[in-house]
Amino acid sequence: MKDLTKSVAIVTGSSSGVGAATARLLASQGCNVVVNYNSNAEGGNKVADQCRALGVECLVVGGSIADDSVCQSMVASAIEKWGRVDILVNNAGTTKFMDHADLDGLDSDDFQRIYAVNVIGCYQMIRAVSKHMQVQDDGGAVVNIASTAAITGIGSSVAYAASKGAMVTMTLSLARSLAPKMRINAVCPGFIEGDWLRKGLGDEKYEELMDFHRRNSPLGVTATAETVADAILHFIIGSQIVTGETLIVDGGRHLTQTPLTRR
Repeated sequence: MKDLTKSVAIVTGSSSGVGAATARLLASQGCNVVVNYNSNAEGGNKVADQCRALGVECLVVGGSIADDSVCQSMVASAIEKWGRVDILVNNAGTTKFMDHADLDGLDSDDFQRIYAVNVIGCYQMIRAVSKHMQVQDDGGAVVNIASTAAITGIGSSVAYAASKGAMVTMTLSLARSLAPKMRINAVCPGFIEGDWLRKGLGDEKYEELMDFHRRNSPLGVTATAETVADAILHFIIGSQIVTGETLIVDGGRHLTQTPLTRR
């Protein structure tokens, strides 16, 4: 297992949910952390305080990764403070909840906004850390947070599913081209318990879908922010000869689905 003591991690979209759980888990391993938020400054500062309470140093950087200047500034801040970046977790993401059959429910602006964060922002962050990871003796690790929507075509909207599919493809491309100094893998969670889906779906639909996924999952569970964070950590501290892989984290729910299934 790789020792993360005094390592440096950037976790985008880490003011809540999976990003926050990942920042705290990395901090518990002795890793200094850059916490990033887009609009939730209070959440970002709270997560940073939780990380510091675990004995590590922490920076908080606001801004959307759709803006390349934010990506560059975030990495520059880490380099200025610690002189290196060892880990990037591309967790920031956005969507529009829309029935897949409602083709008029999405327009080009929706696609461009979603792709700007989920795909282009991910690329911009990898580009920003690459120049530093490539010159470090031990390189660096990147984990992209995609979704089972990338595998099944089922998700909050067609644009979201398509963007996560693009993220998985980009993981393959960059894992190949940025090796051997950088390992790049992807985690694909299914239904994740938490406020993000509850807010997007509404309480009644959220509870209905959570129950449905649990009943139809071979393991009888749905993912939580913490179980997804565990999978992310696996790619960081686990086998150091794994790259270009995609790990599905959904209790086995994908085993009971096909890309044509509609709910």
